[in-house]
Amino acid sequence: MSEHYFTESPSSEAKTRQLSLDLGGHDVTVETVSGTFSPARLDLGTAVLLRHLPEPPVGDVLDLGCGWGPIALHTGLQAKDAEVDVRVWALDVNSRSLETTAANARRLGLDSIRTVTADEIPADLRFAAIRSNPPIRIGKEALHELLETWLPRLAPGGRADLVVSKNLGADSLQKWIVGMLGDGFEVTRTGSSKGFRVLTVHRG
Repeated sequence: MSEHYFTESPSSEAKTRQLSLDLGGHDVTVETVSGTFSPARLDLGTAVLLRHLPEPPVGDVLDLGCGWGPIALHTGLQAKDAEVDVRVWALDVNSRSLETTAANARRLGLDSIRTVTADEIPADLRFAAIRSNPPIRIGKEALHELLETWLPRLAPGGRADLVVSKNLGADSLQKWIVGMLGDGFEVTRTGSSKGFRVLTVHRG
């Protein structure tokens, strides 16, 4: 079986390529690498999410499962243009993803982005925003554990935006998030396009 994008240390040969695309209103060229999520193109789900994201807030923003970095880079570019003081925590288990995101941030002059594993994020840190195309294919139990860990770490007034394929259970996941988070949180569908749902969590 080929390695998954959520493998911590891919052992396959690292094959790089360059992609030219629009991120945060800028035409940019980034580098991607095999062994990460969607290295051949900006995947459709992430593209849908980026079109529905608001301007980044002041404070700490978590890119949960950063891959080669499109969400973190988009956020960093928007924040730089708007002169918003933001720190983007680009989190992944895949070392190759973290290396590639960091290289792309340097390429684009974005010093607001830091690439991290989970244990490198301070335990008391709360996020003004969480943005994610969550790794559905890690399985329901692991996905639930991931969301149970990070969604409660929204700061008061914070907002999380997740994109999930309807065919991979977006509607049932929305119901599960509502039950898991309970009072003090509101979960709504704020976008729907090309078979994907954008689920938004607000913390009161």
